[in-house]
Amino acid sequence: MQPFNLRVAMFSGNYNYVRDGANQALNMLAGHLLRQGVTLRVYSPTTDTPAFPPTGDLVSVPALPVPGGRAEYKFAWHLPRTTREDLATFKPNLVHVSAPEVLGHRAVSWARDNGIATVASLHTRFETYPAYYGIGFLAPLMIKGLTRFYNRVDQVVTPGESTAELLREWGVTKPIRIWSRGVDHARFNPARRDLEWRRSLGIADDEFALGFLGRLVLEKGLDIFADVCAALRERGVRHRVLVIGDGPARDWFAERVPDAAFAGFQRGDDLGRAVASMDVLFNPSVTETFGNVTLEAMACGVPVVAARATGAVDLIEDGVNGFLVPPRDCEAYADAISRLVADPALHKAQGAAGYAKAQAYQWDAINQKVLDTYLEVMARRG
Repeated sequence: MQPFNLRVAMFSGNYNYVRDGANQALNMLAGHLLRQGVTLRVYSPTTDTPAFPPTGDLVSVPALPVPGGRAEYKFAWHLPRTTREDLATFKPNLVHVSAPEVLGHRAVSWARDNGIATVASLHTRFETYPAYYGIGFLAPLMIKGLTRFYNRVDQVVTPGESTAELLREWGVTKPIRIWSRGVDHARFNPARRDLEWRRSLGIADDEFALGFLGRLVLEKGLDIFADVCAALRERGVRHRVLVIGDGPARDWFAERVPDAAFAGFQRGDDLGRAVASMDVLFNPSVTETFGNVTLEAMACGVPVVAARATGAVDLIEDGVNGFLVPPRDCEAYADAISRLVADPALHKAQGAAGYAKAQAYQWDAINQKVLDTYLEVMARRG
């Protein structure tokens, strides 16, 4: 089978209505598939005000706002008749599901009922979310549900070996391949650093910019970030927090890091400038499966201090291009950041090491691995 023989139905819970790392990866993959001659159709909830134009044909799936203060996200509660009819007309020979939600389950069931190959990609560690909202007791049940989901498909792809090993520990027995992530090196590189832009935010040239990059939601480890900043202040470590992003927890976060410079959402080349203008990226999140922000910082020559968790352990060599820290050890985070502030030579060496490592992460080569996986699945099924 050749790529032009593939007809792929891709399912996403959020293909383009809220920008995040997962849908950026899916859209990059879609572009690669289309360039290689694959026929692709994407099914996802949509809004009238998407964050960016979709790559490929996008079919809207009816959905409701997610309750609990996260109404910016949509929840598709079933695979409606209109979507099933569209699928029947499209006649896919492979279904790719990217989220273990109801829509993903129903898509897998539809594919199995119709004898169609299935691939699932892992993007987010949803089982870590309950702990941030006071319902941590649900995590074991979620792990059971996730394990069942990934065992229902023909093939799983994960962003790194750490997430692949996690799934195996849960009891996922289906074949697993690695689909890493790439980075736009023209956009993310050290030359994008802009001291004038920093000054416009009130950050002096000699201030150490401690960066946060991502949506301002509790599951990104905002509580740990704020506690570490407090520890640095108590130690007298001169720094200034630079926040790139926005989200529902912005006000909560601003109260806890009152001297932070909030730059809001940045896109395109402006995002590259913002990342390169940090002095260190601090990423205490344990919900990442890869950590696009970590790779973007590395490509900009910015050292990273991160939680020793999935994603980060695949990118960071402790002490070489950053530091890996036990996830909730605020004093250890403060120690790592303090070392980088106090030792310019170490800071420069770690930045250079990260930049060198990031050069291997090229989107086309990485996305080709997914296309190769599709073809392997089809060959196994005969």
